[in-house]
Amino acid sequence: MNSILTALVNSWKSPELRRKILLTALIFVIFRVFAHTPIPGIDREKLALLFSQNQFLGLLDIFSGGTLVNFSILALGLNPYINASIVLQLMTIVFPKLEALQKEGEYGREKINQYTRFLAVPLAAAQAVGMYVLLRNQGIVGVLDPLTLISIVLTMTAGTLFVMWLGELITEYGVGNGISLLIFAGIVGRLPVVAFQTASTFQPEQLMNTLLFGVVAIVVIAGTVFMNEAVRRIPVHYARRIRGNKMYGGNTSYLPLRVNQAGVIPIIFAVSLVLIPSLLGGFLQQIQNPLISGIGRFFVTAFNPDGLSYNLIYFFLVLGFTYFYTAITFNPTKIAGEIQKYGGFIPGIRPGTPTANYLNYILTRITLAGALFLGILAIFPSIAKSVSGVSTLLVGGTGVLIVVSVVLETVKALEAQLVMRNYEGFMD
Repeated sequence: MNSILTALVNSWKSPELRRKILLTALIFVIFRVFAHTPIPGIDREKLALLFSQNQFLGLLDIFSGGTLVNFSILALGLNPYINASIVLQLMTIVFPKLEALQKEGEYGREKINQYTRFLAVPLAAAQAVGMYVLLRNQGIVGVLDPLTLISIVLTMTAGTLFVMWLGELITEYGVGNGISLLIFAGIVGRLPVVAFQTASTFQPEQLMNTLLFGVVAIVVIAGTVFMNEAVRRIPVHYARRIRGNKMYGGNTSYLPLRVNQAGVIPIIFAVSLVLIPSLLGGFLQQIQNPLISGIGRFFVTAFNPDGLSYNLIYFFLVLGFTYFYTAITFNPTKIAGEIQKYGGFIPGIRPGTPTANYLNYILTRITLAGALFLGILAIFPSIAKSVSGVSTLLVGGTGVLIVVSVVLETVKALEAQLVMRNYEGFMD
């Protein structure tokens, strides 16, 4: 906490950084104003009730920056962009040309980002149509004529492009990663509403439970910070080489393996998959056939978000997706090859295949700790609700992980810019 405050105070003393902070704050204000500008013809009370009962929609609302629950002109928010980013990231593993492009430094990253923007447009249009169908089936919006539907789809797609533009403005002229900061702003922006709901329904007998919840929340945030920053450092020695009259190498560096290598992606994959049966069950329940409607009722009951079976399946899905995503994003064989290429070796381990096997062994062990942490964090709202009895204060584990990650990332960006300016002043 002291380092965060110190970084903010020192950044405010720098005129250039102060200007970037103020620009970022201004974009936050613009974002929140548009987030509360609703599309007409929507029953917002029914919409809020639907989102409170559906974890999948709640997750989408988190990644939209809190705009989806208001069904504003920014309703889809950054969801299409995030989905496009995940698709492109997975495609770099399948297509060697994209993988080679990703390694081309700044140019490659810019091209990948451009492809992500292009892919986000059709995804936004498809999600807008899907959202309309969902709301129509729930009776929140009536049947629209084709022209009105097209205008709503275009408005929501344009809203996604507008939010992407705001995020890139922050990235280029503000502080930190703009996309992450807008998601952060949406999560934090809902905290006053949650606090007001808790205060309005507060009962004196809930005082101890509320205090207990506060203590547990602090422990969870501290644990999230610790796991987010935890790394296993593998020492790598580089042999001395003589070229001409100069000697190269002979130094030691470290290969940092993060405990939480996959970030928040496994929770996104797991919650998307575990909620499919309940969504399908809700649809099957409306069919007149007794057998099909019975199957639908079974799915709804078995996959109730407050039930034991749902949370167990959710927990193990997060574990599985953590290993899956870590395996496709970290290739021990490739890392071992790069170390050998530059004359490096891990002490006590032969270069090549033995190094790859050693890295895979270490990564498997530390990923288990990260997977267990993500699994517990994913089902933490249900645990906290059953233990404390306080439901209005609950913020999902995904939201906690995003907030902590964005704060740490932004503070590091501020510290890096402060160091760079001090270094430039020293050179002058």
